[in-house]
Amino acid sequence: MSLPGNYKRVFSWFCVVAVVTANTGCQQTSGTTAVQKDSLPAEDTVMSCTAKIPARFAAGTPADSTIMPSKNASYEGMVKIPAGDFLMGSADKEGRPDEYPQHAVHVDGFYMDANEVTNAMFLEFVKATGYITTAERAPDWNELKKQLPPGTPKPADSLLVAASLVFTPSLQPVPLHDASQWWQWVKGANWKHPQGPGSSIKGKENFPVVHVSWDDAMAYAKWAGKRLPTEAEWEWAARAGLANQPFTWGSEPVEKGKPRANIWQGHFPDRNTAADGFTGVAPVRYYAANAYGLYDMAGNVWEWCSDWYRSDYYGQAGSKSANPAGPAASYDPEEPSVPKRVVRGGSFLCHASYCASYRVSARMKTSPDTGLEHTGFRCVKN
Repeated sequence: MSLPGNYKRVFSWFCVVAVVTANTGCQQTSGTTAVQKDSLPAEDTVMSCTAKIPARFAAGTPADSTIMPSKNASYEGMVKIPAGDFLMGSADKEGRPDEYPQHAVHVDGFYMDANEVTNAMFLEFVKATGYITTAERAPDWNELKKQLPPGTPKPADSLLVAASLVFTPSLQPVPLHDASQWWQWVKGANWKHPQGPGSSIKGKENFPVVHVSWDDAMAYAKWAGKRLPTEAEWEWAARAGLANQPFTWGSEPVEKGKPRANIWQGHFPDRNTAADGFTGVAPVRYYAANAYGLYDMAGNVWEWCSDWYRSDYYGQAGSKSANPAGPAASYDPEEPSVPKRVVRGGSFLCHASYCASYRVSARMKTSPDTGLEHTGFRCVKN
């Protein structure tokens, strides 16, 4: 599927930047920590639903330093997650390489939002703080050029615009290794306009907020007196006391019985039968909660975790760890020059033929300055 007009130029520019930085070894530094290149793992060629998506590249300095915790911070809408020990990672052969080996982890008790942060919740934050999300800010050329080879020409101002990535289904079957077939950079797309200008969240106050970067999620969490979950906390909560089960509800395949999660049914990415009731994002708490009382721990939207992503992290984790916070730096062999943060839970785009990331052990990664139509978050509190 070709991209129309200006959007094609925007997407092409960011793709060129991504290729240039990868080939020259330049480091994209959003999130402040550079890529760690010692003891690099072998190339991971397994399908990744967020691989090769061009990052926004320095839209501006995150504004969370100016955010003050709300005086109304509370545990309302949260559920208590008990302390416990579990085997983190995949217990079967369905996982991707970065889900192995299983390793023992202890997690202290904590509170977790019962559902993903909604548009209404995020709107309250924005009204209280005046916060402007990454997708609403145009990329800063002065910051961008620091990450590019000397002499790289400045792109046209028409390309350096506030935009975000919007899912656009293809009109026919396409190869699944090229995400540009179903993602478009859309000028004016952001959390208030999920599909771009003309779209709105009116009437969708109870839907998860999307198009939020990791920086945006961190800013909200600070204001709410909370934090983002570690990857270990997220998986422990998703497992809800079940040992070595593939899904947050147990072992029954997602296609069996009453719909349990908002995922893709049909043929990805050109035909969605919407057997679960939705072709896009669903309202929170629409599907049954897991045994801990948490909703949408599978499907709907990806959820940011606090950890850096490193594909070989599990192999370095040791025999047992307590409250692990992830690696000290990021490394993604698919895009070595771009630091990534972990996202968990899958989204409405997950399909068995493509990523099947509605499994509790499934891991994915995204550049922290990139928001997408299928990415949101929830918070935790000690």
